[in-house]
Amino acid sequence: MKAALLPPVLFAALLSACAAPRGDYPSLLPRPIEQISLAEPVRPVPVATPDAALDGKIAAASGAIAAATRSFEAAVARARPLVRAAAGKAEGSEPWLNAQVALAELDVARTAIDTPLADLERLAIDRAAAGAPPYPTLDAALAKATDAANAQRATIATLGGDLR
Repeated sequence: MKAALLPPVLFAALLSACAAPRGDYPSLLPRPIEQISLAEPVRPVPVATPDAALDGKIAAASGAIAAATRSFEAAVARARPLVRAAAGKAEGSEPWLNAQVALAELDVARTAIDTPLADLERLAIDRAAAGAPPYPTLDAALAKATDAANAQRATIATLGGDLR
């Protein structure tokens, strides 16, 4: 009978050990670290100061880009009729060969924009590497030059597609 009484007594003793408070419990109120704002701090936007030397380099590159664009447009005016004349003609025919030569000349004319575009890109990279603020005139000239270069590539692709 003693053996049958031992398990309920042992169980009651163990259960009472779990019910006793053990000490201070942490507060459920927000901790100080939880009250810190994680919002991005507002920083003033740096303003670029005028730079005459940089403006001169931008103007020189923009002038070279304008000249390259005029040269390319003249080459397009020469190539377009040759490509139209060769459309639908057999490969190796005289009109097809003339159109191919015109497209090659057009591609050569397109490369004239690459150097001034690279100069503008180098100026932008150098400013960024130095931690200088963006220069709006440079950014506008670079965007305009990139658009012109992309338009020239698209023109060549269109004319090449018309030849096929």
